[in-house]
Amino acid sequence: MAKIKAFRLAYVDFYAKDAAKMVDYYTKTMGYRVTEEREGVTYLSNALDHHNIVITPSTEKGIRRYGYQLDGKLSLEEVLAELHIKGISASIKEGEKPGVAKLIELQDPAGNTLELFTEIEQSKVGYGSSGILPHKLGHIAFYAKNFQETIEFYQQALGFEFTDQIGVGFANFLTCNTDHHVINIVASDETRLHHIAFQLKDASHQYASSDVLAKHGYPVLWGPSRHTAGHNIATYHHDPDENVVELYTDMDVLIPELGIFEPRPWHEELPMKPKVWEALSAWGTEFNVDLAKI
Repeated sequence: MAKIKAFRLAYVDFYAKDAAKMVDYYTKTMGYRVTEEREGVTYLSNALDHHNIVITPSTEKGIRRYGYQLDGKLSLEEVLAELHIKGISASIKEGEKPGVAKLIELQDPAGNTLELFTEIEQSKVGYGSSGILPHKLGHIAFYAKNFQETIEFYQQALGFEFTDQIGVGFANFLTCNTDHHVINIVASDETRLHHIAFQLKDASHQYASSDVLAKHGYPVLWGPSRHTAGHNIATYHHDPDENVVELYTDMDVLIPELGIFEPRPWHEELPMKPKVWEALSAWGTEFNVDLAKI
């Protein structure tokens, strides 16, 4: 029988202390388009999906839910049965989220609420005409209590695989497709967002994105610098709720069948295989953003 397999992170649903500013940031700075507003909640898309970002007004900031799309080889009823066999509590919800008629709701061991689905409506709004205009929502990184159990959950329950690690037992990178990572799980005694990341086209797109950020009053906190794990060139900034946002390009591409990454001139080793890295920056750039205070 087919296994449960997520193949992409489709959307992130934010709690927002200032929802209006967050919507303004995603539309004017990032270039997303509003597809629907319902009961105070705003749904935004950057191209084709009904939504990739959801802004839910709240008295606190943070992540409300993550949405992962499954490969459809199992029906949601079959997925639910498999989750129950694994001892994972989950339930099917219908008609509760615009654009996703049917989904499975569950929590990972860290306490994040996940929504698993096989189909999402196409918005057909296309890309915006101004702003940064990322190619896609790429990955999320989060601090996780129950660190090891959380890693095992994504590997065993949702079909993710290990790609890299920074420091033994500190940060694990996992993917469910050919991107170097779709999630980065950071060991902690609490669970909260570390950063959300969006893919850009190339270096010129990244330079232009920093100009857009400056124009809209969002200074770059760190970068550009090339990472070790993933080798993506990244910059970081704060959104209006002071969530950390990464804009990146040049991320490693996994060849799952070979267990290596597609060769690149800047790779330290050929072939480049998953490994444990000691530092974050391949360029030696000091990371000066204290996420613990955010």
